[in-house]
Amino acid sequence: MALINSGIITETNRQYYEGAKSIVAVNAQSAYVFDGFDTPLVWYTSDVDDERYELNNFKFYLSQDNGASFNEYFDIDRVTDGNTIFTGQDAAGGEIYLVQLKRLEGGKYGDKDAYGTIVEENYGSYAYITLEDIINNFMIAYVGAGKLVSDVKRTDVIFHAKRGMQEFSYDTLKSIKSQELTIPPSLNVVIPQDYVNYVKISRIDANGVKHVIYPGMLNGSPYTMPVQDTEGFPIQDTFDTNITGTSIIEERWKAEKRGASQIRDDIDGLNFNNQYANNYNYLGQRYGMDTSNANFNGTFIINDREGKISFSSELVGSLILLEYISDGLAYDLDTRVPKMAEEALYAHILHAIISTRSNQPEYVVQRLKQERFAKLRNAKLRLSNIKLDEFTKALRGQYKWIKH
Repeated sequence: MALINSGIITETNRQYYEGAKSIVAVNAQSAYVFDGFDTPLVWYTSDVDDERYELNNFKFYLSQDNGASFNEYFDIDRVTDGNTIFTGQDAAGGEIYLVQLKRLEGGKYGDKDAYGTIVEENYGSYAYITLEDIINNFMIAYVGAGKLVSDVKRTDVIFHAKRGMQEFSYDTLKSIKSQELTIPPSLNVVIPQDYVNYVKISRIDANGVKHVIYPGMLNGSPYTMPVQDTEGFPIQDTFDTNITGTSIIEERWKAEKRGASQIRDDIDGLNFNNQYANNYNYLGQRYGMDTSNANFNGTFIINDREGKISFSSELVGSLILLEYISDGLAYDLDTRVPKMAEEALYAHILHAIISTRSNQPEYVVQRLKQERFAKLRNAKLRLSNIKLDEFTKALRGQYKWIKH
């Protein structure tokens, strides 16, 4: 087994930027190796009437006029090893066969219908290494005779690698994802599938500017709503289970109209009227109110019972940007790890394996623990992406004179 991801670029410029590669066929050729792609070729069927046809991640084209024009070629027999295409008939010499990975613009061959995001998803990928590559590299470099780990099961390495990925995702790796959503009349949006915790939720105005929405401090969402008798005791059904009703708290919160939409729209449109401000008294907009609640962008609460995020009524129809943290394992071993944190993850796996084994010298465990801490700290500093010019620019604001 060779060391994975040694830092060598295998894609040509055409493969990286355009997602395409061509091969000039020789007489009676029927197999074509399109190697070099970082993305394996995925092929299900050439039958356009088959619903699986759209799952192909590439289009296959043929040119019989020396590249002047291309037409999609459907006579594919099979695709093996992720890069070798076998056609159903032998080619004539000089014919050009071309693979176009799906991309947003559709490419420039055939009918330009290779629409997808396969090419764009590969942009910037050199800065990352997959979790599977991390595991393979660890098995090669850290496990074996004469090494600190003489023998270990691959499943153990996978477990510790995943746990390290989760821990690093919370405060070290760049694992912040985002979704653009519109608040429906129900005032609820479903929590994303790979959601762990939110980072920031913002309302986007007509100019595309973010306005931060803060969590509601004056309201909440109950997890259970048992029906009570006149004495306040929960009522049970014939199976001795509490009868559950609907949430009155949530209904009251949804029903309340705050009248903030007009003010918000006027501010977004840069046409703010002081008359609104004088009459506006929503959550501390007037002097003397609790300033921690002084925000007219609306509020939200996490509804753990339904797995949704609930918003206040004035945000209905608003465009929002939801930024949240994922644990980095939503796509299993295809998860990408920043190369700046690669060494820290190796140190984490090594310490986790040694520290959980019996009869290990304590000084070795402590040394590995210190190495893990040091490398994790270095990874945090590297991934914090602090630029000296940007930092000094922010510090210049301290020299402003504040008038009293």
